Amino acid sequence: MNAQQWIENATSEADAPYNFAFIDEGAKREIRRKILKAVAIPGYQVPFGSRDMPIARGWGTGGLQITLSIIGPEDVLKVIDQGADDSVNAVNIKRFITQVTGADLTDDTRSATIIQTRHRVPETPLANGQILVLQVPIPEPLRDVEPSEKVSRRMHAEADYGRMWLRLYEDIVKFKEITIGARYPVRVNDRHIMDPSPIPRWDNPKLHMADCLYLFGAGREKRIYAIPPYTRVASLEFEDYRFRVESFENKQCRLCGSRESFLDELIDDTNGQRIYQCSDTAFCAWRRSQGY
Repeated sequence: MNAQQWIENATSEADAPYNFAFIDEGAKREIRRKILKAVAIPGYQVPFGSRDMPIARGWGTGGLQITLSIIGPEDVLKVIDQGADDSVNAVNIKRFITQVTGADLTDDTRSATIIQTRHRVPETPLANGQILVLQVPIPEPLRDVEPSEKVSRRMHAEADYGRMWLRLYEDIVKFKEITIGARYPVRVNDRHIMDPSPIPRWDNPKLHMADCLYLFGAGREKRIYAIPPYTRVASLEFEDYRFRVESFENKQCRLCGSRESFLDELIDDTNGQRIYQCSDTAFCAWRRSQGY
């Protein structure tokens, strides 16, 4: 018996072990309304009443609340952490969500309807109808240049992003390049500068004109924002200092031989040499199953 059947078979609300998807219906309605507003204004941070969850803040409560508010018993769920399906964080979130919803799980990116992720966008292109939920620790892209929340809100309202451009320029003066790795800021729909969560620069181009819906949830900061399908997303750059992704030239995955995916750098315990492996474990497994 799955969670939905368990709840429906209860003789009364008092007999039900918990509400479907754990969160009460009023809270889910509020979160859905905030998601709709976020979709209507791409890149804009919408405040919401973040609830206490049975995991610590900072471990994905924002993404989890979004997932639990939109998931249904017919959905197929995939959860990844830094690209891996079997990390501690991913396994525990999957266990909790299936316990309170009965939804099916998958490691196959193509068959998932909802994908909750931390720090990565899957290598497999997502399709129309799929939803990628990203766990966000710091939703404010201006936090490094303006510590005041009140001032940063005003800067967004006035599209006053001079300090962000100055931060990029200072990088070039000091290091001859822009040194931002994860959380590389993007401009959404030619309007709002947005923090894409701590994904590597490699994943930034996947946000532009994507077929899927991206939802971003920050539980501790109480913010939701979104990138709807087919939305223009551009990483910040200068005409003479273009945005570039990480380079893995002359490197390949030691398991599947991929030269077209983001690679984790590891140290071989036997000889101390650097080795490389696909960050996206499902993508790597699919390539090996196809005989690559």
